[in-house]
Amino acid sequence: MQRSAFAILRPKLLAALPWTERNGKLSLLKLTVFLGLCAPGLWLAFGFSQDLLGTKPLTHMLHETGLWTIRFLFLSLLITPARRIFHYSKLINLRRMLGLAALAYGLAHLGLYVADQAFDLGKVASEVVLRVYLTIGFLALLAMGALGLTSTDAMIKRMGPNWNRLHKLTYAIAILGGLHFFMQAKSDVSEAVLMAGFFVLLMSYRQAQKWKFDLTSPLVLAAIALIGGLGAAALEFAWYALATGIPPLRVLEANLDFTYSVRPAWWVAAVGLGFAAVPLLRKLWAGAAFARLRARPAA
Repeated sequence: MQRSAFAILRPKLLAALPWTERNGKLSLLKLTVFLGLCAPGLWLAFGFSQDLLGTKPLTHMLHETGLWTIRFLFLSLLITPARRIFHYSKLINLRRMLGLAALAYGLAHLGLYVADQAFDLGKVASEVVLRVYLTIGFLALLAMGALGLTSTDAMIKRMGPNWNRLHKLTYAIAILGGLHFFMQAKSDVSEAVLMAGFFVLLMSYRQAQKWKFDLTSPLVLAAIALIGGLGAAALEFAWYALATGIPPLRVLEANLDFTYSVRPAWWVAAVGLGFAAVPLLRKLWAGAAFARLRARPAA
């Protein structure tokens, strides 16, 4: 009996779903991550529909979509070192999903900016050309679009080695996105510094791997955490020294004062130390499992 066209296409359609494996079976990991990626957008849509986003809902949504674009982009860069740190190779299956989510939120960010400008495309175009931080952000989004369009299996096969060369643009995009974030933040760049510190952390993982350091060593990971924290503090100091009228030494001193808040550099270092603790926890877990096995009475 001849199979229907749907029956023939069904395995390919199932495999194309973001929450399934290549064989079409449900992946709880991918489903959980997919729902997590959708959650910020759904919350913003719900908040907008219920008038929960304050007096300037478009401005709030514009800020949030930009922030989630950076977050998901950086998470996609974290996948490669995280595979080694957590000894979990299936994490690689999440990289494309995270990259496409970053692109989706970036496009929403642009769309909301157009809406905020009353859909005056002429004004939007002139603003993008005349305002440097908008030019930088737009270039980053164009590059993200190019990566998104070439993220399919068919394009990977067609482009061959050129695919890897093109997708190394991710790092340039991250730098442009971070610079755009800094420049639009104006006086308070705490969130931008936090993202920049995480980027230093990510690039330190990449460089350590390139230099053949062991990313399962707690000491190596602790050293990277220190580099990330110091990098965030240095970037914050440099920004206030070069781009604002606020005395940078006051900002540097604020990193040692925990009276009112914890500065971004400490959060970056804390996240890095959290990763450094993973190998230790794995060894403790393995030791406890071995002890239980030895304590089990013989049959």
